[in-house]
Amino acid sequence: MKQKSLEDLLQAVGSPVKMLRNSQIGAYVYPVVPYEYSNWRDEQRAWRETAVLFDQSHHMANIYVEGPDALRMLSYLATNTFAKFPVNRAKQFAPCTYDGFVIGDGILFHLDENRLVFVGRAPAANWIEFHAATGGYDVKIEKDDRSPSNPKCKAVFRTCYRYQIQGPNAPQILEKLNGGPLQEIKFFNMDAINIAGRRVRALRHGMAGAPGLEIWGPYEEREEIRAAVVDAGSEFGLKEVGARAYSTNTLESGWIPSPLPAVYSGERMKPYREWLPASGYEGTGSLAGSFESDNIEDYYMTPYALGYGPFIKFDHDFIGREALEKVAGKPQRKKVTFAWHAEDVVRVFASLFEPGEIYKYIDLPQSNYASASYDKILLGAKTVGFSMFAGYSYNERAMLSLGVVDPDIQIGTEVRIVWGEAGGGTRKTTVERHKQTEIRAVVSPVPYSKVVRETYAKGWRTVQV
Repeated sequence: MKQKSLEDLLQAVGSPVKMLRNSQIGAYVYPVVPYEYSNWRDEQRAWRETAVLFDQSHHMANIYVEGPDALRMLSYLATNTFAKFPVNRAKQFAPCTYDGFVIGDGILFHLDENRLVFVGRAPAANWIEFHAATGGYDVKIEKDDRSPSNPKCKAVFRTCYRYQIQGPNAPQILEKLNGGPLQEIKFFNMDAINIAGRRVRALRHGMAGAPGLEIWGPYEEREEIRAAVVDAGSEFGLKEVGARAYSTNTLESGWIPSPLPAVYSGERMKPYREWLPASGYEGTGSLAGSFESDNIEDYYMTPYALGYGPFIKFDHDFIGREALEKVAGKPQRKKVTFAWHAEDVVRVFASLFEPGEIYKYIDLPQSNYASASYDKILLGAKTVGFSMFAGYSYNERAMLSLGVVDPDIQIGTEVRIVWGEAGGGTRKTTVERHKQTEIRAVVSPVPYSKVVRETYAKGWRTVQV
């Protein structure tokens, strides 16, 4: 029996917006990693004050691409240049549709000659796999999907562990692990260090906006390496970060994790929808927030809005090039942080303890309740943008969200976030009956953290500051 495709599903339901807004998938789960190791407040503090160990081994897909056409295929999918992309280099990878809208993003590692791995969420990984299967390229694909949200007591196996050691004390910890000074690794470059007698590959990176390395190796060595890092970090205040705090680091450093993949429309995207299974991420994902439109394309994001615009290079042929050339140089929506007004946030929480209608619950420390969130940003009566990823920063003592605004909206402008969904809320399992309200917010820089803005390597997170 033929597997039902995403296109079959869309034809059956009629409206992709209604399908996604009423998805029954439930809350997003960061699999396998404990909810908290200590408590999320101290774990957040540690990436700013001491050091942290992030375990990224389970929530992302790894898709290995190997063969003579590996670089040629990936370059055709990438908006950024491959003119200088040697072995032991990594880069952000944010492929677009033919109409110039972002499908997904992640990190692409050039491991060896003609061998690369993409690490990230499903939408971009699926796009790579589709072109490897249908594009006539001389490549071989190995897909190592994310760990199951509910393993059902079965053992979990991955191709590799993936850790990050971040924070102001990370250099001392890494030097101790290495048994001496490390060779300098430039930002988004790779090398190797010594840990517990093993040679471990490392990428200079910094999700929390702090110094550190991302390290990986064979999955069977994960506990050995983790134990060595924890032991070396004990004197430097290192804390392991659980699933609850992990995702909130981006609020301070400025990456919007999950815009809606722009795959639900467009005749040229139809073969892809016919290839995608109805049961995959794109068919089961959820859409939330106060912004409502029957046109699914109103939820799509360009790379310019997400902060990738400065890295688009028209020095090669790629999917979406023609569409992006038409808008290049024109005013674009821009990525910002919204700093929520404390009194309004407290008012939302207070409704939990008062008779009558209550407002949409704000979960802490991460407050999204769907795969992709789009809350209206109002200036006067006009919608001027979206709040897309919300949560609480213990370091900043602030409720923050990342999103986009129209190009004429200036830093320091006070706007209003419409919090909650209309009509008491959609049928998503994560939505209780509630009343919409407005929360004042100040349009603020990205990254929000002053520490990150002044110390983070110049790149896709900081380029709009």
